[in-house]
Amino acid sequence: MNSVTPARLREDFEPLAQVPEAQLQFLIDKGQQRELATDEFLFRKDEPSNTMTLVLSGRIRIYTLQKNQSREITILEKGDITGLLPYSRLKVAVGYGQALETSHILTFHRKDMPEMIRECYELTESLVHFMSSRIREFTTFQLQNEKMMALGKLSAGLAHELNNPASAIVRSSKELKSHLGHLPANFKKVISIRMTEQQVDEVNEMLTRRLAEPPAKKPGLMERQNMEDDLADCMEEKGVDNAYEVAENLVDFGFECTDLEAIYERTSADHFAPIMKWINDNLTTERMVHEIEDASTRIAHLVSSVKNFTHMDRTQEKIQADIHEGIENTLVMLNHKLKRSGVKIERHFQEDLPHPKVMVSELNQVWTNLIDNAIDAMEETENPVLKLETRQDRDFVRIVVRDNGPGIPDDIKNNIFDPFFTTKAIGKGTGLGLEVVKNIINKHNGTIKVESVPGKTEFEVCLPLN
Repeated sequence: MNSVTPARLREDFEPLAQVPEAQLQFLIDKGQQRELATDEFLFRKDEPSNTMTLVLSGRIRIYTLQKNQSREITILEKGDITGLLPYSRLKVAVGYGQALETSHILTFHRKDMPEMIRECYELTESLVHFMSSRIREFTTFQLQNEKMMALGKLSAGLAHELNNPASAIVRSSKELKSHLGHLPANFKKVISIRMTEQQVDEVNEMLTRRLAEPPAKKPGLMERQNMEDDLADCMEEKGVDNAYEVAENLVDFGFECTDLEAIYERTSADHFAPIMKWINDNLTTERMVHEIEDASTRIAHLVSSVKNFTHMDRTQEKIQADIHEGIENTLVMLNHKLKRSGVKIERHFQEDLPHPKVMVSELNQVWTNLIDNAIDAMEETENPVLKLETRQDRDFVRIVVRDNGPGIPDDIKNNIFDPFFTTKAIGKGTGLGLEVVKNIINKHNGTIKVESVPGKTEFEVCLPLN
């Protein structure tokens, strides 16, 4: 192993390029040069962290374990520094460091830190600045990963939610096009009918009334079948072909046999069948247009919810916002997951809840993480229930997210807000979700606390009104 010199430290470690030679020699003299064999551990999780490590050559993998699966955090190479740093409060390792190949390192022990801080100002300043920059970059990268994972979950659910109404529009539009292709033949039969103006008005009035006032309550399966049978029998007696097909439409719009009798009395036996065909054509067109309108409205609502959820068209400054609107938009975004998990939602919202000043898009990340975690926690729960509560408490607004899952074990309850801590499997969480939540709440000068026992886990967010 080549001996380390101040010149080599300046060349390999950019932050040390301007440090006086004497201070670099102090680092070398007090430090210890080591060689790590391939697969040898530099440190393991929860071991005391008593040294600062400078990587002289080789590669060292830093990773954590989630559900006994490793998740890589970063790869350290020549010129990187890890472990303890001046003024750091680091006590134990939060992950694992393992050599991927033969690696040479220089370690500096905690016991010599006070002397370095006292005697080597430039060296100390450079190390603190270097590590602070790395922490910022690393945190930004990990937070971006967390956001991308959350975005992936939301996108998958949203794609499913959009697919259903989009498919309905395509299906109904094709049916409508096919249906309109048959209208000329039916129109020929209708136009050949000779009816008085009064007769036409009476039939039109009945049709218009049924279109304007559909049944308030849909009949059950057996009741509907009986109604269709009755209407089909009435029409077959009067010479209508495909009576059962027409009856299906008539039931949807509340027609009864008395209506058919009234139409029959106002026309003639020869005219009744084409008139019923004409009525059925109008009802079919109305039904298909209504299906397209309903599906389009649903898509517009989803798009609006996405727009409000991301707050993409508004300033990112704090503004007065409706907490309930943010929660409801979040529920829309997570609706697919809620339905798939069979979660029942109970809302206990204060109707006149004041609007605190918040950064809306960031606060929506809070609701997303808390609700998403609650859904995951209830994955094995029978009759899962998500309770959402809001209330004003003097100069604060309190928001509670409660689930009836198995609860958080006491031995990990104090760690759930720690960076990279997670009980989820690889690919389901990075361990940054609740840390993001805590940071956002802190940015709003608020608080978040958790209480958990088996069958009840409650996160309470408190936001100041002023």
